Amino acid sequence: MISIQNIHKRFGSQVVLNGISLDLEPGKITTVVGPSGVGKSVLLKLILGILSPEEGDVLIDGRSITKARSEPERNDIRANLGVLFQSAALFDSLSVYDNIAFPLRERTNLNRLDIHDKVSFLLNSLSLSQYHKKLPQEISLGMRKRVGMARALIMEPEVILIDEPNTGLDPIVGQEVYDLIKYCHKEWGFTAVVISHELPEVFQVTDKMIMLLKGRIHLEGTPHDFINSTDPAVQQFIQGKLDGPISIQ
Repeated sequence: MISIQNIHKRFGSQVVLNGISLDLEPGKITTVVGPSGVGKSVLLKLILGILSPEEGDVLIDGRSITKARSEPERNDIRANLGVLFQSAALFDSLSVYDNIAFPLRERTNLNRLDIHDKVSFLLNSLSLSQYHKKLPQEISLGMRKRVGMARALIMEPEVILIDEPNTGLDPIVGQEVYDLIKYCHKEWGFTAVVISHELPEVFQVTDKMIMLLKGRIHLEGTPHDFINSTDPAVQQFIQGKLDGPISIQ
């Protein structure tokens, strides 16, 4: 599936990731947490091949996206990945229907009828049918996240990468997004990586927790392991305290 092998990444003199190794368990949701600036989103970009590490490798289905020699080769490796971006990253000028259909039109040779069948199925499955002609700015933030998820699912990927699912959302919409993740995971059974710095909402969807700190994996375990850890840094992060081993930058 996805294997992250001894990844090192820095920007100038700043070391962001310092020897990260992680294998994603197929069919499970792995959540990567930690304070702002510890490299969570950088890790996501390394998986996508948007950034390259100084050392290490990222394998997707046994193929190295790190060592891919061209953008077409990287795109071929990325074909098995779907992404739900933090802002949903929808095209403002395209309708809900066309946003979802976009990957099929750009990356496949499916005819118009087959594309329509696939898009209609996801519109129905995610309760979006009544909004199919709307532009993104004409629907709620929660609905935009649904459209983003539909677009992530449209290519039937085995892995979904989810970046900061409820950042900037009020508690009601944030819960709606986590309910969406739970529903989609149950229905499609994909492997997922969730990047988040907000607790405790992620506990309700994840199977495995990874906490990054100072460029390394500080804790790896179940939500139960995380909640019941006596590690001072973990408890400071959970409780959102200023005082503790985690320095606020």
